[in-house]
Amino acid sequence: MTKILVIEDTHSLRRDIIEMLGYEGFDALGAEDGLAGVKLALEHAPDLIICDILMPGLDGYGVLDEIKKDPVLATTPFIFLTAKADKSDIRRGMEMGAYDYLTKPFSAPELIAAVHTQLQKRDLLTKMSEKRLDALRENIILALPHELRTPLTSILGFSDLIISDYYRRDAEQIIEMAQYINFAGARLYRLAENYWAYAQLEVMCTSPEWSEVLKGYATNDPSLIVEHQASQKAQEFNREADLMLSIDRQDVTVRILGDHLKKIVEELVDNAFKFSPPQTPVDVATEVARGRYVLTVIDRGRGMTAEQISSIGAYMQFGRQWLEQQGLGLGLIIAKRLAQLYGGEMAIDSAPEQYTRVVVSLPLA
Repeated sequence: MTKILVIEDTHSLRRDIIEMLGYEGFDALGAEDGLAGVKLALEHAPDLIICDILMPGLDGYGVLDEIKKDPVLATTPFIFLTAKADKSDIRRGMEMGAYDYLTKPFSAPELIAAVHTQLQKRDLLTKMSEKRLDALRENIILALPHELRTPLTSILGFSDLIISDYYRRDAEQIIEMAQYINFAGARLYRLAENYWAYAQLEVMCTSPEWSEVLKGYATNDPSLIVEHQASQKAQEFNREADLMLSIDRQDVTVRILGDHLKKIVEELVDNAFKFSPPQTPVDVATEVARGRYVLTVIDRGRGMTAEQISSIGAYMQFGRQWLEQQGLGLGLIIAKRLAQLYGGEMAIDSAPEQYTRVVVSLPLA
């Protein structure tokens, strides 16, 4: 049964609200003030809270602030009751995380409609979260074993051939097998490096101390890094002819560590080549606009839907079930986190089977 907590200092109104909710099949409990309401909320973890604003002692805003501090209750739908519909009060409540307002006096249908609306929104958000978690689990289950097994199979297979059959092989064959081993090892190294980089970035993005430290880093002539990394990726994919460079060579300094700019370019250009067919262009351009250094990478490949763009995160790959692709889906989120770390932004525009455009803007030093 859905549990609803009513925090209202007027006894008769609190009783009426509890009765209205009871008639609708809800399990309603009441508290006579803010402190008692917070105590009951922590004890019973209600599915929804209805709370008066003007109460002696701890008022409605104070209750909401305490509720938001608790990780279990932080996302609980919260409806304020108010004797006046003042815009500043409403704005303050919404900024703090209130879901809705009811102005006194209100009717039973108004109350029940507001409750059902917020519970439906909660259920929808829960379903969406579960869907994202299911997709995340599926991606990890599909991607991780493949990403580990494939290079390990090459390493073990070719090294076993060299060990057991070296006397039958000429130098050229052994060198070729060693190259396969090296390539597979590099793939495993990149996997581990991205895993570590993402974990470190998540910590850094939530640390004010790191933000202060990174403010002191800057990179001169970033265009050299962009051009070099893009060209190197094109060579790795044997697609030098597909790379279209348009580099702004202004003498500028960008507020970002050189290795971090290199990582952003590496991940974005790697994705562009990985998800577009050979003999289609991959555009890499830079420009200085409105006090920002802007990097744009465009490919004419698989593309993404709006839903896929909104779902981009760690370990999220799309179509892994039927499409052969490498990686754990960390590239875009790493690039985004790096840009955010320095006060920059990353935006994605895409159309399925047409193009993907990724734009990263970074502040100038």
